[in-house]
Amino acid sequence: MAIFGYARVSTLDQKLDAQNDALKKYGCDKIFVEKASGKNLERPQLTKLLEGLREKDIVVIYKLDRLGRSLKDLIEIVNLLASKNVDFISISDGIDTSTAIGKLMFHLVGAFAEFERNLISERTIAGLASARARGRIGGKPKGMSVESQKKAIRAKALYDEKQLLVEEICKVLEIKSKTTFYKYLKFETARLEELKKIT
Repeated sequence: MAIFGYARVSTLDQKLDAQNDALKKYGCDKIFVEKASGKNLERPQLTKLLEGLREKDIVVIYKLDRLGRSLKDLIEIVNLLASKNVDFISISDGIDTSTAIGKLMFHLVGAFAEFERNLISERTIAGLASARARGRIGGKPKGMSVESQKKAIRAKALYDEKQLLVEEICKVLEIKSKTTFYKYLKFETARLEELKKIT
C-alpha cells in the first residue's frame, strides 16, 4: 500500500506550498504536482498517478477543486479510484472514502449539486411557461423544440459555472456543434432577459 498526493495550481504564479505542506504532513509517499488549469484536458501528472495505482493505495488531495475540472469530472475520477479499490481523501473537505461516513459525505456533495442543477432547470422552465401564459414567449426562436429549450437551459447553466470548456459542454449535452451551442446560449440569454422584464 502506498499513499500518493496530488497537488495542482492553475497558473505558474500560484504557489504549491500550502498543498505540499499538508500532503507531506499527511504522510504521502510521493506527491504528483500539476501546473495546469482545471479546464485543461491535458493533465499528465494526474494521468500518471491514476495509471500507476494499485489495489489498497490511497490518493490524497488538499481540496476537492484541486482534482476535478467539474463535479462530474470529480465524481468520475473518484469512481475510477473505487473501481481500483483505491481510497480517496480530501484533507480540507474532511472526506475519506475508506470510511462509510466519508463515502456518504462525498456522494451527498454530488447529490446536492445535481439537485441544485435540476432546481435551476425546473425554475427556468416554469418561468417560460408563466411567460407564455401571459402572452410572452421569451424570444423563442421558430422551430426550437421543447427538448432543445431544455438543452439550452442546461447549456447556459454549465457555461455560467465556468468549469467546462465549450467543447466539453457540447460533449456532455450531446450538442453536435459549437454553432448549435451558441444558438442555445443566445436563446437562453434572451429568454432570461425577457423573464426579468415580466417579473
